[in-house]
Amino acid sequence: MEFTQEQKLYGEIVQKAWEDTQFKSELMADPVGAIEKLTGQKLNLPQGKTLVVRDQTDESTVYINIPAKPATEDVELNEEQLETVAGGATFPGGTIFDIIDILKPTPTFPVPDKTVQY
Repeated sequence: MEFTQEQKLYGEIVQKAWEDTQFKSELMADPVGAIEKLTGQKLNLPQGKTLVVRDQTDESTVYINIPAKPATEDVELNEEQLETVAGGATFPGGTIFDIIDILKPTPTFPVPDKTVQY
């Protein structure tokens, strides 16, 4: 499985925060500044977006991230698109299943490498 640049950067940031308490403090206080300092590159957030970092390392607490609701509620397929989906054809971006997979929210926290039992 190939990771995207964003996934690689995210992993690097999390790893650095786990290992370096000073970086973690800087990341909490000024996420954009800390990431720019780490990478040596300007971080361009989309206009109107804010980067928020929360320390979720306390193992006695379970955190749930509620992502923004997808803006696909009002989307309707036209007749041609419905025929294409029913026929199992592919779209320019892949199959309908690839497109649906892209629309799924992506977790914004590291996935632990151990199984949690309740």
